Amino acid sequence: MTRPEDLQALVAAAESACGRIDTWVTMAGVSVYGTIAQTPLEDFRRVTEVNLPGHVAAAEVALPALERAGGGVLVGMASVEGVRSLPMHAPCTASKFAVRSFHDALRVELAQEGAPVSVSTVLPAGTGTPFWEHSRNRTANLTKPPPPVHAPELVADVVVRMARHPRRQVAVGDASLEFLLGEEFSAAMTDLASSLLGRRVRTSRRPDDGEDVLDAPTAGPGQVHGEHVGHLVRRDLFTNVAERFVRPGEALLALRSRWAR
Repeated sequence: MTRPEDLQALVAAAESACGRIDTWVTMAGVSVYGTIAQTPLEDFRRVTEVNLPGHVAAAEVALPALERAGGGVLVGMASVEGVRSLPMHAPCTASKFAVRSFHDALRVELAQEGAPVSVSTVLPAGTGTPFWEHSRNRTANLTKPPPPVHAPELVADVVVRMARHPRRQVAVGDASLEFLLGEEFSAAMTDLASSLLGRRVRTSRRPDDGEDVLDAPTAGPGQVHGEHVGHLVRRDLFTNVAERFVRPGEALLALRSRWAR
């Protein structure tokens, strides 16, 4: 994700195999857990290098391919932490704010140009993937997603929906509603709640194994589900409503893009 030449090779391979690219999903994301005092500056730099320029580099190679196909959708995976910051996760949280902001700017620029490409930003809440085991950990214990934990398949279904029916931005998981409402209506009270609960709900009793993917990927094909997650939420009403609700501004921006062509 940090090497444009590799991304160009990916585009060429995809177009050769499939004929065209009509959907591009950028999933760049690495993480470090620990307090800001525990986190070295080089960890901040590495998370930012992958998470933000990774999305930018992917968009720069994906957009020409989508336009060659006659149009399509760029789906960027951010996080609900791009709306509401959480303790012990500052490098990733800050980068997700930046990713969401980048997608907003890109969306408007494409509409101004009349480009036939939609940009959708997906904001998942806690999801039961190996993300937690793969994060660099500056604490003693393995980190975990705060409950409720949502199934990866729920997020994947939303991505497919965005490819077919683009929306500006969609939060995934009913836990996202707490983040969104807390930031919108009582940010200070949400700060207080995070200060009281944040550390307790984000670490487990399992010791960390010292392995992460911050600098290099793990060996092998990987897996979809994390090893330490029990019950997964596979359906929720909030996600079903959020991914289908068309906001007036979205419809008007789509018309603006068509007028510009």
